[in-house]
This record gives sequence, C-alpha cells and structure tokens, in this order.
Amino acid sequence: MKHDVSLTLPWMREGTKHFLAVVESLSDSDFRTDSRLPGWSKAHVVGHVARNAEALTRLATWARTGMETPMYADRSQRAAEIEESAALPPQELRKSLVDSAQRLDSELGRLEPGGWTAQVRSALGRTIPAAEVPWMRIREVWLHATDLGSDTLFDGIPEGVVDLLLDDVCANLSGKDGCPSVTVAPADRNTEWRLGAGDPGATAHGRAAGLVGWVTGRLPRPDLPPLPGWL
Repeated sequence: MKHDVSLTLPWMREGTKHFLAVVESLSDSDFRTDSRLPGWSKAHVVGHVARNAEALTRLATWARTGMETPMYADRSQRAAEIEESAALPPQELRKSLVDSAQRLDSELGRLEPGGWTAQVRSALGRTIPAAEVPWMRIREVWLHATDLGSDTLFDGIPEGVVDLLLDDVCANLSGKDGCPSVTVAPADRNTEWRLGAGDPGATAHGRAAGLVGWVTGRLPRPDLPPLPGWL
C-alpha cells in the first residue's frame, strides 16, 4: 500500500494540511518551547519538516529527469540545515514551511505514470521507487504534528496511515538489536503486529493510534519493555 500513490498522495496532502494547521495554531513564542522530541524546540521540528520537503523534492526531480539529486550530501548537511532553519524568525520559518510543501506537491505532480517506478535513494542509502516518496512525507507530517501538540493529535491520524505506520515501524524495530518480543494488539483492530523474534514476552494493548505513539517513542508505556529507536 505504501507504493500505491492513489492512496498515499491524498494522505500526504491531508497530512500537510494538518501539519500546517497545527503550526498555525502556535504563537511565535511557542516556536522556542520544547517539542516532544528530546533536544528539539518546536522551531526545530518545523524547520526539519520544511527541509525534508526540499529533500524529497530533490528525489522527485531525480525520478522525473534521471539526473541524480540526493536528498542530502551527508548527515552533517541535514543537521546544519535544521539548526539554521530553527534559528529563523517565526514568520520566515512559517513561509519556508508552506513554500517547500507546495514545491514538493508540484514536483510530484509532474511525474508521469512511469516515473513512479524510477529508482532513487533514501537518506539512509536504500534504493527505493519514487512511489515511496509520498509515504516518506506522510510519516514526516503526521508524526511530527504530534511533536508540536497534545497526545490527542494521534487520534487525528487516518486509520490507513496508522496501519501502515504499524507495519513499517514494527518491521523496522524487529530488525534492531535489543528489540523485545512483543505482540502489538490494538483494541480497535482485528489484526495484531509483532515486535522482535521468539515467543512474545508481553502484549501491548490500547488503541492503534496510541500504539503508534509508543512504537515511535513518543508515548511512554512504563508497563511495556523499552524499545530501540526505530530510525
């Protein structure tokens, strides 16, 4: 499903609209307060999402033209761009966020049907089809919106996105050293997800959206074993 752009493009656009609305609800002074992410202010989160749009635009351009344009030259470029963005005046940062999101949407809209199968490379070095780019953006806008506000923002994530996040994150975590064996059993789903290998030592109950918060490290669960970072 994460390569089905008939699904992911609408989710991406809905998520972008949602993220922009959350940012719009912040006062300028809120930008300097702590986000849910350790060591990052809300300005860091907004700056990261803006620069991520530019990085994904480069992948869309690569898919369309065949000319290699990586997301970032290296990790230090990514980190420097986030710090520079976080230091911008709030109004300038707001404009950068909107403009970069519009450019990404425009560049994805220029892809011909065959362009979605073009192979590009993620920031982690994975070779992926361009059809994965909207999914990469979905993760950014929906999850980082929760880093700017209350726990209730998890409930606004579309059900299909929640399920794909559980697919994606549980698979990623299960390949990490030290991942405990846990059954993820949402009360509002008829399916379960697995973390780790071997017989499960614990079961994670709750609503699916809240469990996304747990597996992504955003909603602590002292009743469950600690998880490694998923990215």
